[in-house]
Formats: sequence, structure tokens, C-alpha cells
Amino acid sequence: MASAEAVAAVVEAGGAHVPGLMDALEARLVTVAGSHGAVLGEHATATIAAGGKRLRPLLVFVAAGPAPSGHDAALRAAVAVELVHSATLVHDDVLDAAVLRRGRPTVVAAAGRSIATATGDLLFSRAFAELAGGGSPAAVRVLSDASSALVQGELLQREDAWKLQTTRERYLRRCDLKTARLFRAACELGALAGGGNVPLLGAFGEEIGIAFQLLDDVLDVSGPAERTGKHRGTDLLDGTVTLPLILARERDPELAGLDLRSVRTPEAAEGVCDAIAATGALEAARQEALAMVAEAKAKLTALPEPSQQAALELVADGVVDRYA
Repeated sequence: MASAEAVAAVVEAGGAHVPGLMDALEARLVTVAGSHGAVLGEHATATIAAGGKRLRPLLVFVAAGPAPSGHDAALRAAVAVELVHSATLVHDDVLDAAVLRRGRPTVVAAAGRSIATATGDLLFSRAFAELAGGGSPAAVRVLSDASSALVQGELLQREDAWKLQTTRERYLRRCDLKTARLFRAACELGALAGGGNVPLLGAFGEEIGIAFQLLDDVLDVSGPAERTGKHRGTDLLDGTVTLPLILARERDPELAGLDLRSVRTPEAAEGVCDAIAATGALEAARQEALAMVAEAKAKLTALPEPSQQAALELVADGVVDRYA
């Protein structure tokens, strides 16, 4: 995730409207999370509270711009995007039987599979209720398309599990579907709310979204757990093939012959992480992400408002800041 300092810089640069909208976002998320009974409310509220730095809602607000006429639509969109993001994290933890998320026990670890699934379902359904309340079919379509892409990406990841022959192109497509499309949706929804350039802002969001996922996969190998909130090498233990491993296998004959199913313990995963790092694959993957961020920022020169461009550039820099 972007650092708190990086996010604060974006909030300040985004315009006078952004801090108030961020406060309204938090209040609305708390209300929505607690809206369906004590049991689900407890776990939905805990999920929202552990939700990181709100990078996707922030993208909505900055992409929307300062015009007050778009603030209600932007707030609805930001709440909806964050709820979808939170729902996918809960459901991912169910599928992975994950114990920790951002250093805290997951819903599935704390309350079991049924409650965790219901919690994710609640967050997901409330997202579309929030967005539909604004009366914009175009906005609902954008979020629906992104949600469908998330499902496709999850299915692709399940299909590719343990397959070391996964190509770079297939990996990047998975990153696009599972992560970048929601970034794209955040920017498009903001542009729709504020009357901005939807294709340009959407393309920017998608590009930094891919870089975000790529760096997340680098962090899974580099760690440490105190920073990432999960054990180093979690992807390896899940059978998830990411770019650092793809690049490392091209450089190291021993890794090229690795049987991923033999990596069964955190200690074994740590050893493979060390071997990946020794090949220089982490820096190579990081450079790919930096190039994507640079390309995304170059698109912003076509925006008419310099302050909006500057704020979005800070968002892009915040993606990189996660690894710095």
C-alpha cells in the first residue's frame, strides 16, 4: 500500500474538496458496514477498519475534480469501489484459507468460512446498492464490468495454480483483471462524476493498477512480514506464479527445475524467496513497474487542469513508494 505520507500528499494536492470527501467516505463506510445485524456488522466493520490507505476512493475523488456538482456522485462511487475491494479481499481469504490480512486475523480465520463468505457478499451487494442510488446506469456499468473482470482474474489464477510454465503475458493479463480493472473503474467513475476525460483517466488507472500488483508480488518475495502483514513467500505456498519467479527461473537453472508443490512450509518458501532475490529478478520486476508508472504519468499531460495532473502523478508515485 502507499505510505500514509504519500496519501496525505495526494489529499493535500487533490484540492480543497478532497479532505471533506475522504471524511464523508469513512463515515459512510462505517454506516454501511454496520447495517445488517450484529454478527455481519462486526466482521464487516473490522474489514473496513483494516482497509489500508483508501487509494482507490482517493483516485475517484481526484479524477472527479473540484466541481461541487459532481461530489455526491463521486462519494457514492468511492464508497462502492472501496466496498467491492474489501469484499474481494474477504472472499480471497476464504479461497486461500488465509490466516492474516495486513497483520490481523482474517474473517475466515476468526469466524469461519460461512460467516466470511456472507461478510464478503454483504459488502459486495451494498456496493452496488450505493452506486445504483445515484441513478447513473453508466456508473453501474463501469463497476459491473470491473467486478466481472475480478472474477475472471480469480478464475485465471486458480487455473494457473502450480503451473511454472505460466508466461509473462498470461501473468500480466491476470494482474490486469484481478487488480488493474478496479483501479481503472475508480478513475472512470471519478471522471463520470466530474465530467472529465473518461478514456484517458481510465487508461491511467489501469496502468498504475498493473504496476501496483507487480510491486505487491515483489513485496511478497522481499518481505518482511512486519511490513507486508503476511508471511514472506505466501504466493509460493499458494502455488501462485508471479513475475519475480518467472524472471528468476529464466536466470537460475535450479529454480527452472523447481517443483512448486514441494514448497510446503514457510521455511521452504523463505529459501526460495532468497534464491529468487539472488538472481536480480526483484529489481528487474521493479524496473518494469517503474516503466509502467512512467508511461501512466505521461498520459496525464493531456489533462487541462495542472493541479489534477499533479495530484494524479502523486498517486502514481505512491504506488512506487510502497517498495521504496
